[in-house]
Amino acid sequence: MFAKILIANRGEIACRVIDSARRLGVATVAVYSDADRAARHVALADEAVHIGGPAPADSYLKGGEIIAAALATGAEAIHPGYGFLSENPDFVDAVEAAGLVFIGPSARAIRAMGLKDAAKALMEKAGVPVVPGYHGDNQDDAHLAGAAEAIGYPVLIKAVAGGGGKGMRKVDRAEEFDEKLQSARGEARTAFGNDAVLIEKFVAKPRHIEVQVFGDGTDAVHLFERDCSLQRRHQKVIEEAPAPGMTEAMRAAMGEAAVKAARAIGYKGAGTVEFIVDGSQGLHRDRFWFMEMNTRLQVEHPVTEAVTGIDLVEWQLRVAAGEALPATQQDLTLTGHAFEARLYAEDVPAGFLPATGTLSHLAFAPGARADTGVRTGDTISPWYDPMIAKIIVHGPTRAAALQQLSRALAETQVAGSVTNLAFLGALARHPGFAAGDVDTGLIERDLDALVAEPELRLPVKVAAVLAAAGLWQGGEALTGFSLWAPLRRKIGLKRGDDELSALVAVTGPDAARVELDGMLCLAERRDGSWWIDGEKAPALVRAGGLIHVFCGGSAASFAPLDPLDRAAAAAEGGDVTLSPMPGLVKAVFVAPGQSVAQGDRLAILEAMKMEHTLVAGRDGVVAEVLAAPGTQVEAGAALVRLEDAA
Repeated sequence: MFAKILIANRGEIACRVIDSARRLGVATVAVYSDADRAARHVALADEAVHIGGPAPADSYLKGGEIIAAALATGAEAIHPGYGFLSENPDFVDAVEAAGLVFIGPSARAIRAMGLKDAAKALMEKAGVPVVPGYHGDNQDDAHLAGAAEAIGYPVLIKAVAGGGGKGMRKVDRAEEFDEKLQSARGEARTAFGNDAVLIEKFVAKPRHIEVQVFGDGTDAVHLFERDCSLQRRHQKVIEEAPAPGMTEAMRAAMGEAAVKAARAIGYKGAGTVEFIVDGSQGLHRDRFWFMEMNTRLQVEHPVTEAVTGIDLVEWQLRVAAGEALPATQQDLTLTGHAFEARLYAEDVPAGFLPATGTLSHLAFAPGARADTGVRTGDTISPWYDPMIAKIIVHGPTRAAALQQLSRALAETQVAGSVTNLAFLGALARHPGFAAGDVDTGLIERDLDALVAEPELRLPVKVAAVLAAAGLWQGGEALTGFSLWAPLRRKIGLKRGDDELSALVAVTGPDAARVELDGMLCLAERRDGSWWIDGEKAPALVRAGGLIHVFCGGSAASFAPLDPLDRAAAAAEGGDVTLSPMPGLVKAVFVAPGQSVAQGDRLAILEAMKMEHTLVAGRDGVVAEVLAAPGTQVEAGAALVRLEDAA
């Protein structure tokens, strides 16, 4: 076993690797950018080395700096985590040339699977079923359009070097093909430096089922499957293992195909073979096709660990250190069911736009596994993926595990940034998902219901009022005392654009009456907790000048109103298109004097490795273009101003 390893990554995966290494007695070296000087992974590691500026290109993608840090600290091997340099074969070559061990597959294996078109050809040769499509070298627009016609619409345009949904577009009609092709190419060029694409048949009711494989360079095994069908914008949201509705015959067929794929390239380490499955008539062993192979550890690996009892990072370290596979296929068994939910800082109603912010409060549910790279007080940076944590649960059955997931999400508390927590809770309660009737289109079909903001219940407001009145921790013996009757106070709170006003009458050190929304509520404090009209009050914290009340997986934030300071800032009208997040203005499609209709494209913003199209909020005439292509803008920056037609 290694004495010391360097982790060429950040965030929750760096922390995850550190946990396993520490358990094995292996010392760890972290690397960090300017933005991550005080990050959790830096604090957990035994040593830490600064490698550059906040942009990934200036730090986590600087392979030479990372290798130099490993050599300077005496590390024997480098663990790449996932993302960044994890699937860069040139980096693997450089690591090995420096006399270090790369904890992962060979550069040859990564190159074999790095381009989707070449990988599919290799898999066909190995006897692995592949989805119908065009994977050739001819990238002429007309040729690709002809291939799409031959395959039959709808089709998917996919970047050959792609991943995470980047450079992928669904095309329903021939008339849309050229626009979608150029959009896919532009995003692929930005994300991967390669704008080549392939065309595939779009499966009507697709399920995304992947198989975890592990090899030692000579042999390979599979550790069963994960279902990753719950996706939004081609990004996974909730993953589970095993896949609902999976038969033993199909599990054996998919596992055999995945192992064939691994053996075909002499795979070493942890990898995932992803399949697209036609779920329109249940699961059948002739209805799955190879999509791609991820030559690294996956984000969703904890669900496999939960149902197999195996630490995949430990296996990575042991095999990279020269050991053979730690188990045979016959040794591996499935136990129970597991779910993983990805908690992100993102604005769900605004289209799942990535968000930033400082986490003024963060707490996870007891009993659930939470893999995270952040703590209370940390900032979600615009430079990196906005994941806050992965919440993982395991139970004896799927129903039991799903119930645990729902409770774990309801008891998770986040303040300081908008998140997808309430959305995840709605998914966990979705009747179709509960029944195992899942496919990649579920979220899109039921999006309105899933993102609907729940009505703010009266106990939530009353709890905020009690906190604003200074009563949450309990009162003194004479709090609110007056000679003839309880003293009534007016408490004002603001939530977004809404204001609420309440009258609070303190009737004792542990009791109060609250008049709010035309209702009279009785609150009393028992055994250290407030009860409102006989119901236990929700949890809350005061942080960042706000009162955050947590109820059922959502957070309602209130700002106490100072009666001496009621000035309100004028709200921006609908004339100005603002940048929804920090990013790079990639393209501008309008000019001053040009007439536009509601929904017309105005500009493309590139942020967090994805492109976001900004459209006109109303009909009008472009008065000003306030940001040129190539401009780096902050969240809220004005980009285009409209005026009424003359």
